[in-house]
Amino acid sequence: MKRQPKRLKRGDTIGIIAPSSPPNQKSLERSLIFLEDLGLNYKLGESVNLMNGYLAGTDDERLADLHQMFADPNIAGIICACGGYGAARYTDRINFDLIAHHPKIFWGYSDITFLHTAIGRYSDFVTFHGPMLASDVGKDTFQTKSAEMFEQLFEPIVLQYNASFGSIETFHPGQCQGELTGGNLSLLSSGIGTSFEVNTKGKILIMEDVDEEPYRVDGMLNQLRLAAKFDEVAGIIIGDFSNAKPSKRKVSLTLDEVFDHYLGKLSIPIVKNVKIGHCQPHFAVPLGANAFLDADEKTITIQPGVQ
Repeated sequence: MKRQPKRLKRGDTIGIIAPSSPPNQKSLERSLIFLEDLGLNYKLGESVNLMNGYLAGTDDERLADLHQMFADPNIAGIICACGGYGAARYTDRINFDLIAHHPKIFWGYSDITFLHTAIGRYSDFVTFHGPMLASDVGKDTFQTKSAEMFEQLFEPIVLQYNASFGSIETFHPGQCQGELTGGNLSLLSSGIGTSFEVNTKGKILIMEDVDEEPYRVDGMLNQLRLAAKFDEVAGIIIGDFSNAKPSKRKVSLTLDEVFDHYLGKLSIPIVKNVKIGHCQPHFAVPLGANAFLDADEKTITIQPGVQ
């Protein structure tokens, strides 16, 4: 298990950054009430109000925000405003030694997957895959179950995922334990062949995505297969693949057929339809924490992400 960042206390200050695309400002503003209700103060990074096409400011500006929030001793944790695109553009210039010497809660998902993988690999502490402020918290669709997931930041809670949170299906039976890794499939795929590619050996891999047609999911899974990412993985959690419907190609394999082609012959525990990803409710998880996957009983038990 990776190092655990310190838990939050009521009254702590959270840094808010936009590492990728610019957030919806109205949705972000609405989300700040949620942080106040949690008893948290907040500090907005400069990137949150910047726009450079589909990016929240230049790469230098977004990178500076990331560095400053980790370096600032008054910032107890960092929550991303939204995902989108662009985090990987500067990941090779991140000062991982700086981040390693200032481990703190880092929370987000989607495009933030690239940063999760990089920080986990080079700074060696737990980060959190969970709903973001403008993307999720500030919207009418945000659910109470998703809000409750933030409590894991205040206490070392053992997380339990079962049918009470959402439907979960056995794709392949069995039990395993290992460190959680993964996130958004598109970002995991794009990291292959770089110094930031996901390490799956002996780990439980989470995969989720949104708005990707079956043939696109097929291509990304094939890239992971060719890179031997399924060869020594301990188990797999198939998260939410919302709106994964064929549109460009009307005649299509189903998503289940695609998963069966790449994962069906693996003799490891696999579950699917887990509410992790671009969905509500959204089960937030500490990446880098140890977990126990029981595909027979359809449960996931995850050790605390904070100390």
